[in-house]
Amino acid sequence: TTNQFDQRRSYEASSAVRPLRAVKGKSSKTDIHRFVDWTKVRVEGGKGGDGRISLLSEYLVEFAGPDGGDGGHGGHVIFCADSRKRDFSHLKAQIRAEMGKPGGKKNMHGKDASHRFVPVPVGTIIKNMENEEICDLAKEGSMFIAAKGGAGGKGNCSFKSSTNQTPKIAEIGAQGEEFIYSLELRTMADVGLIGFPNAGKSTLLQAISRARPKVAAYPFTTLNPHIGMVMYDDLTQLAVADLPGLIAGSSRNHGLGHAFLRHVERCRLLLYVLDLSSNPLDQLNCLQYELEEYSPGLSERPSAVVANKIDLETSRENLSMLQNIDLEVIPASGKMGQGLQHLLVRIKQIHNEHAHEDDSVHEESST
Repeated sequence: TTNQFDQRRSYEASSAVRPLRAVKGKSSKTDIHRFVDWTKVRVEGGKGGDGRISLLSEYLVEFAGPDGGDGGHGGHVIFCADSRKRDFSHLKAQIRAEMGKPGGKKNMHGKDASHRFVPVPVGTIIKNMENEEICDLAKEGSMFIAAKGGAGGKGNCSFKSSTNQTPKIAEIGAQGEEFIYSLELRTMADVGLIGFPNAGKSTLLQAISRARPKVAAYPFTTLNPHIGMVMYDDLTQLAVADLPGLIAGSSRNHGLGHAFLRHVERCRLLLYVLDLSSNPLDQLNCLQYELEEYSPGLSERPSAVVANKIDLETSRENLSMLQNIDLEVIPASGKMGQGLQHLLVRIKQIHNEHAHEDDSVHEESST
C-alpha cells in the first residue's frame, strides 16, 4: 500500500549512512567523456635490430677480421593493472613497442628497446579472438605480456669460423609478435540502472550525482554508458551506471542487443527503473526475461525496483501492481527529486549486504 511505501522512506539517521549533497556545481563544458568498458586492440612487439656487417680497419693490422655487432632486442607490450585507471578510453586501437637498435662497428651491440607498459584498470579480463579468457588482471600491479619483441640479429662477427675468417653475412632482426585482444572490465560499476528507453534513467543519474548524461524526449538517447559517483558520509562512494535502454528482443540482438547486455554483466547491483506512466509489471517481466535469455542467472543478481515518475497522477494506481513481487520497490522521481534520499540509502545498504559475497566469488575465480 501507499502507507507502507511512505514508511520505508523514513529511516533513522543514527543507523543509516547518509549520502552527501554535492557542494560543487556541475561542469558547464560540453565535452562528455564516454565510459569504455570493452575495447579491441592490436598489439605488436618491437622488431629486433639488424646485425651489422663490418670489417675492422685498424692501423698496422692487416687482417683484423670482422667487427659487426649484434642488434638489440625489440621491446615487449605489457599490460599492467593500475588502480588509477577506470576504463579503456585512454587506449589506442594499435599499440606498438619500440624497435631494437641495429648493431654497430667495433663489436658494439645495439641497444635493447624499452618495454612498453600499458596501464589498464584492475579487474581487466583479456580474451583472444576465439573469446577464450587468457588472463585476469585482478590485483594491483599484476602484468601480462601481450606481445614479445623480436630478437636482435647477429652481426658478421658471430659467424667467424676457422674456415671463414671474414664472413660478410649478418642476420636481420626478428619481427615481434602480433596479436589482437579484446579487453573488458570484470566490474564496470557498483550499481547499474536498467530499463526501457525513456524510463528516466539518465534523469535519475543526473539527480543523484554530478554526471551529465544526455536527456531528451526520444528513445535511445543514451547509446553509451555514463558513470556517476555517489558520495556518502562514511567516506565511501558508489559508482552508478546509466546503461542504454533495453527493448523486447535484446537477447536476440535486437536494438542495441548484446552490446547493451554486455554492460549489464559488469554491474554488481541491478536497479530496474520502471516507468509508472505505463504498466510497470510488464516492464519488469520483460527486463528479467531478456536478461535470463542472454545469460542464465543474470536476473538473479542482487537487485531492486525503482518505481520512477511517482509524481504523475496515474503513478499511484500503477504502483499497486508491484505489491506482490519479490523485489524491494522504491518509489522515486528523478525529475522532481522525490524519494531520492531513501533510494540512495537503500542502495548503500543492499550493496553492503552483498559485498562479502562478491569478494568471495572473485577470490575463487582468481585461484
